[in-house]
Order: sequence, then C-alpha cells, then structure tokens
Amino acid sequence: MKEKLPVVLRRSYDMESISKMNKILTDLSLNTVCNEAACPNMGECYKKKTATFMIMGNICTRNCRYCAVFTGKPSPLDLAEPENVAAAVKEIGLKHIVITSVTRDDLEDGGALHFAKTISAVKRVMPDSTIEVLIPDLQGNMRDIEKIILAEPDVINHNLETVPSLYHSVRPSAQYFRSLILLKHIKDEAPNIISKTGIMVGLGETEKEVYKVMDHLVEINCDILTIGQYLRPSKKHIGVKEYITQEKFDAYREIGESKGIKFVASSSLVRSSYNAIEAVEKIRRGIDCII
Repeated sequence: MKEKLPVVLRRSYDMESISKMNKILTDLSLNTVCNEAACPNMGECYKKKTATFMIMGNICTRNCRYCAVFTGKPSPLDLAEPENVAAAVKEIGLKHIVITSVTRDDLEDGGALHFAKTISAVKRVMPDSTIEVLIPDLQGNMRDIEKIILAEPDVINHNLETVPSLYHSVRPSAQYFRSLILLKHIKDEAPNIISKTGIMVGLGETEKEVYKVMDHLVEINCDILTIGQYLRPSKKHIGVKEYITQEKFDAYREIGESKGIKFVASSSLVRSSYNAIEAVEKIRRGIDCII
C-alpha cells in the first residue's frame, strides 16, 4: 500500500514553470537538485525563477539511505560547467544563487576547485547577487575546504542531515563530528561568510537529540539551521518513523533561536535552499544593526 502523506505535505506542481526552467537547464547541460532529489517545493521555486544548481553531474559516490540522487560511478567533470551555470544564472536573472553538488569522493579534492571556479564565474556575470553553496564534507580535508572559502561565497552550507545516533543507519559513509568540524572551520577562517546547516526530522530522533545538535551549532557559531520533515523517496529508502506536527516545528524554531542560532527555518516543507534569501537578508540586517 502506498504511504499516505499528511495534507500539509501534498503539493501541486506548476508544470509550465517547470517546463520553462528545464529547457534552460537542458540547453546548457545543467542539473538541479530540485529535479534530482524530487523536492516538493520545485514548482513554487521554479515559478519564482529560483533553483539550486547541482554541479559535477547527477551521480553520487555515496549511498545515503534517505537520498533520491543516483549512486554509482560519476562521469568526468564538465570543464564548461562553471560558465554554463553563470550563463543560466544571468538568463534567469537570479538574485540569490544556490550551488550544490553530488559527493565526488573519486576526485582528488572532492570537487572543491570546481566549486571555486563556478562561484567565480557567477560573480563575474552577476556581481550584485548573493551566492550560497551547499557542499559535501570533502572527507574533512581542510585544504580543500579552503579553496571554497577563498572564492568568497556569501553563504557556505553543509548539512548535518540527522542526529549523531542515526548516522550509522541514515548516512553510513559520513561522520557527524567531521561535518561539525568542517562547519567550525568555515566560521573560524571566514567569520564574514554566513555558515549554515540543516537536519531532517521524522527519522526516529528524539527532541533531546535535536536540542543537542542545536547546542553543538551554538558552540561553533553556526548562523543558520534548517529543519524539515524527512520524506521517503521510494520503498528502497529508509522509512519515515514519524510525521512531525507544526507545533513541534514551531517549538524547534523558537528554542533554536533562543539558544543563540541567528535564523532557524523549521517546518514540514523546509529544505536546505527553500526561501534561502530570507535568512541571508535577516542576518545581514542584524549585522548592519550591530555595526
């Protein structure tokens, strides 16, 4: 029997907006995580002419049990991709650009230089826009992370995805504290760059575990936390243990911000890049007020 989603999680798609965006992406040989990960907000975001570009192909070297992206042997890097992303950004006229990737453990630097080249290409054509990157853990290699920091995106996001106790079942190839150290390094080395992470809930975590993650983020001065409902992409993926109520999502947001996280987006349909510009603008207003 097909799993029945709560009403709040059912979304309709604006097929006209999706078709127009997909034509631009196809013409420039680009991918979006919106399509590859079957994001429930895809229609809404495409209608607003926003998208999260997924560079370095659509095949991941890891096999996380929650993710809809294909796993296998990736193709070689497309050296034209940075300029193609820049061309798409200019054609769509994006104000806030989000760039992510599959995990490429097959590459010597995990794709860090490719990220940096893409950031630079976008900056050249859209100097007044803000750039957010959602990066893999690069196997914890700080020299590789430095390549992305030196390209100076406005936001660097790396998702913790879940609480430490669930890593073995949800993301067996990742390490919670390696990801936490990555986020700390970003803020220590570049305090002017906004740091960001996200988790899914409904995987069997406890409220106490979520609050402990928040405490860890406060300790490393992480600026933004997103919390959203995990949705099972297929029967092959790990199952949903619980559908979280909006009341609990609201409590997570209030407690996270009371602990000292500058911006917490917490709701069923929240995803890493959903309405990302709102968080950036709020944090920048706060910084301006302090100055």
